[in-house]
Amino acid sequence: MAVQTTASTNESTGSTASPAVDLGPAAALSCRECGHRVPLGPVFACEECFGPLEVAYDFSGHDPESLRKRIEAGPASIWRYAPLLPVPADVAGKPNLNPGWTALVKADNLARELGVTGGLYVKDDSGNPTHSFKDRVVAQALEAARAFGFTTLSCSSTGNLAGAVGAAAARAGFRSCVFIPHDLEQGKVVMAAVYGGELVGIEGTYDDVNRFCSELIGDPAGEGWGFVNVNLRPYYAEGSKTLAYEVCEQLGWRLPDQIVVPIASGSQLTKIDKGLRELIGLGLVEDRPYKIFGAQAEGCSPVSTAFKAGHDVVRPQKPDTIAKSLAIGNPADGPYVLDIARRTGGAVEDVTDAQVVDAIKLLARTEGIFAETAGGVTVGVTRKLIESGALDPSKTTVVLNTGDGLKTLDAVAGTGLTATIRPNLDSFREAGLV
Repeated sequence: MAVQTTASTNESTGSTASPAVDLGPAAALSCRECGHRVPLGPVFACEECFGPLEVAYDFSGHDPESLRKRIEAGPASIWRYAPLLPVPADVAGKPNLNPGWTALVKADNLARELGVTGGLYVKDDSGNPTHSFKDRVVAQALEAARAFGFTTLSCSSTGNLAGAVGAAAARAGFRSCVFIPHDLEQGKVVMAAVYGGELVGIEGTYDDVNRFCSELIGDPAGEGWGFVNVNLRPYYAEGSKTLAYEVCEQLGWRLPDQIVVPIASGSQLTKIDKGLRELIGLGLVEDRPYKIFGAQAEGCSPVSTAFKAGHDVVRPQKPDTIAKSLAIGNPADGPYVLDIARRTGGAVEDVTDAQVVDAIKLLARTEGIFAETAGGVTVGVTRKLIESGALDPSKTTVVLNTGDGLKTLDAVAGTGLTATIRPNLDSFREAGLV
């Protein structure tokens, strides 16, 4: 059975495809729009229609029970799923950060606060090596960069990806040069810079940064550069599938009824859907309905706006939100997110910055998980969906936290001391703490 995946694209088609390489079950690249196929290579847009290219697989020969046992015997990282990813068979033995297999937290305290009775879980990807889900996608891109002979790893980033690329490149012995908006949170700037690669601020939004990288890739100055979310995007995007794989395995090889996913480019949501459908197609989970919900901040909500208006086209917006990791005003996978939300019976919703902050504090107070602003968006949207009746509280629900709150401290800067006292019991009692 050949199973294909979803990826997004930019405007140019990228580099010419390379000679045959070993990327495991990956067979070719296929256009999501017209189906045109090309050999595996650092290419990201169809030469026939300029549609996005995605990895096409050959999964034939897999027995569900044998495959399940092989996965369960694998390492405690995304590489346990190597038979389903575009990587060589020996990937676990190469120098990389080995991300994944993060905690699926049964969030009973949060469930009581939100009125969820069917089981609420937080997939906490802050436990990855650079404390965000981006380590998953960069690990995939790194293997493609090795295969295609690149010497420099690069990206356009809203922050988390910059750190993930810098760390992965350092571990693997690559040079790195990454590009970010000039006004990112200082914590993310420091984390991206500490790994020793070049970090370049661009005056403008993330969309301006992304356009610049698309220009650089076609310039002789960019020769030998693997841009993880441009010319390596078909492989990079596959890393998000592992979130779906892990959730289902950690639930005892069953699908969640509902899953709430933050939206930046939209690729994470489309790949989670792809991963769930692959598990069904491979016979690893029971085929039954599930709903996927997308979460955005009101200050950058082009997909939510289109969903509520019943549109199929996502109109770009200029971002203005504290959730900078989600601040992509022109999301490449936006139309596909709309299709998935509607096909599965889900929805796309947004919350204000104030609601984001409240949700960060709610998750920290109830479950001891300090989420960055993207996690606040997801928890805040979950609460809003329950209140509106769009999300069924009697069903098993998974909420994604994709990063660590220590990266976005400014969002909760008003949080601090309960009291300041003198070092004696009288002062303690006067403060009303007993």
